[in-house]
Amino acid sequence: MTYSIIGLDHIQLAAPEGCEVKARHFYNTVLGWTEIPKPEILRKRGGVWFECGRHQVHIGIQKDFVPATKAHPAFHVQHLDQLREHLIHNHIHIVDDGARVEEGVRRFYINDPFGNRLEFLEWV
Repeated sequence: MTYSIIGLDHIQLAAPEGCEVKARHFYNTVLGWTEIPKPEILRKRGGVWFECGRHQVHIGIQKDFVPATKAHPAFHVQHLDQLREHLIHNHIHIVDDGARVEEGVRRFYINDPFGNRLEFLEWV
């Protein structure tokens, strides 16, 4: 084999047309992720991109949008309890999942403003 896949560059979440204001509020203001400029050639498509740790999360426009309610990205977090309190303070509904506690994983789910499922987890 001559190629090597070395990891993730970005993930893309779909959202409806006109989502940019809500996306910026949620991903930038609530989660604290830095917005990064899209390449000029892609700006006309709409959507918005963010930096999350060493990776990027792209919010892309999808016609006939349907949220991803099962498939989801999982974000590795330090100080999960602090994130939890921050989200609750911002009126974000938390769904706990203790299925992996015996493995040393604490986690919960939330939905973004468009109904996409997001997982946040911490290895303890």
